[in-house]
Amino acid sequence: MKKTEIMKETEGDRRRYVASRGEDRRQHFDVGRANVLYLLLSSFIFFNLLSPLKVSAQISGTNSTYSRFGLGLPVEQSNGLNKSMGGAGIGVRIGNRINSTNPASYSAIDSLSLIFDVGMTGSFGKMKQGSIQVGTNNASLDYVHAGMHVGKKLGLALGVMPYTTIGYDFSSPEQPVGSDHNTTQSITTTTYYRGSGGLNQAYIGLGWRVFRNISIGANVSFLWGQYEHRISPVFLEGGYDNDKYSSVPKVMNASLKTYKLDFGLQYPIRLTKQDWLNLGATAALGHKIPQDVTLVVGSDTTATASSPFDLPYSFGFGAAWQHKNTLLVAADVRHEFWSNCRVPAETLDDYVPMKGFYKDMTKIALGAQWTPDPLVKSYWKRIQYRAGMNFSTPFLKISNQNGPVEFRMGAGVGLPITNKKNNRSIVNVGLQWMRRSASGNGMVKEDYLLINLGMTFNERWFVKYKIE
Repeated sequence: MKKTEIMKETEGDRRRYVASRGEDRRQHFDVGRANVLYLLLSSFIFFNLLSPLKVSAQISGTNSTYSRFGLGLPVEQSNGLNKSMGGAGIGVRIGNRINSTNPASYSAIDSLSLIFDVGMTGSFGKMKQGSIQVGTNNASLDYVHAGMHVGKKLGLALGVMPYTTIGYDFSSPEQPVGSDHNTTQSITTTTYYRGSGGLNQAYIGLGWRVFRNISIGANVSFLWGQYEHRISPVFLEGGYDNDKYSSVPKVMNASLKTYKLDFGLQYPIRLTKQDWLNLGATAALGHKIPQDVTLVVGSDTTATASSPFDLPYSFGFGAAWQHKNTLLVAADVRHEFWSNCRVPAETLDDYVPMKGFYKDMTKIALGAQWTPDPLVKSYWKRIQYRAGMNFSTPFLKISNQNGPVEFRMGAGVGLPITNKKNNRSIVNVGLQWMRRSASGNGMVKEDYLLINLGMTFNERWFVKYKIE
C-alpha cells in the first residue's frame, strides 16, 4: 500500500503527518498545478474587483496638505501580517508570513513554502481648517512581497512598497492687493499649491539564524521617485472670472534615486512549553540623497539646491509574546532622527539646503492577533482576529510650530481561502481610523477611514514526496 509522507509547519513549529492512503505521485502534481492556477486566478479577480477604486485614485496615494513639506509623508511600513495590529512587528516571528518590519524574521520562513503577499488601501477622509471642510477619497498599492527559505537557517524576502508620498491640491484664501488705475476695480489674488510624487522602495533582504536563539537580517533597498511642487498665483480683477490672469508659476522639482540599509535582530526566549517571548531590534542608516533640486520660475531655471535631502537614522525595539499558535501580542517603540535632515529652502537671494523643518519622531505601536484553533478543520476556528493602535509624535515644524501628531486604531481579520485545514493562504481585511491634528493656529485636522485589503498566498512548492 502506498503512503505519502509530508513535513508540515504551522506557525513556525514543524510537524509530520501522513496523507490519506491510496494517493499517488500524479495526484500530488495535479494538486500543485491547481494551486498555481488558483493563485493566478485569485490575483486576477482581486485586482479587477478593485479597479474602479484605483481609477479614481491619485497616483500619490494621499491628499494630505502635510505632504507638501520635505520628502512628503512617510508611509507606514506594515503588511497583511501586522497592518491591523497597529503596525507592530519588530518582535514578531512567524514562519508562514513575511514580516518586512524586521528582516531577521526571514530566517523563520517555512522551508517548504513559497509566500506571496500583496495588499492595498482605500481611504475616505475629511480635512478641516476653521470653518472650511473638504472630503477626499484615495487608493494606493501598499506592498508586494515574496519570501522563501533558501538555505540552512537562511530566509530570503523581496518586494516593493512606497516610502514617502506627495499629493495635494489647495489654494490660499483670496487676498486684496490693490486696484486697477484705469478701471478702479479692486484686484485680489489667490495662490494655488499643487504637488505630486514621493519615493518608492524596492528591497531584497536576508535573515540568518546565526545561533539557536539569535537571528540577524538586513534589507538592501533602492529608492526612487519624483519630487514636484508648483506654486501658481492668480489675480482677479473686480471679482469676475473673465478678468483673471496668472503670474509666472514657480516649480520645484527633482528626480531622486538613492539606497537604504535596514538591519534587524531577533532573540526568541521559551518561557514555557507553550509560550514564547520574541525580542527584536532594528536600525536604519541615514545619509545624504545625492540629487539636486531645481527651482524654475516661468520657463527658466533660476536656482539649484545641491543635494538638499537626507534620509534619517532610526532605531526600534519590539517584543512579541506568543501562546501556542492561538494568541500573539506585540509592542514596538521606534525613533527616527528627522531633526538632522535638511530640505531645500528659499532665502532672500538663494535656494539652499536648510535644517529646522523637521523634528525627531517617536512612534509607539501595540497590537494582538487571536486564532481560536488553527489546527482544526473548522473554518470559523481558523479565522485570525486582529486589533491594534499606534501613535506618532510630530516630525514636521511648520512656521516654527509643531506639525501634526498621528493616531491610528483599527481591527481586522485573516480569512482562510479554503476550508482545508492545511491551507495557509488567507485574505486580509482591515478597517482603521486615522487622525492627523496639530495644536497650532490655522493647522489642518485630517480624519480618515482606511479599508485595507490583501492576500497572502502560502503554497508548498518545495515538498519532497516519498513513495513506498
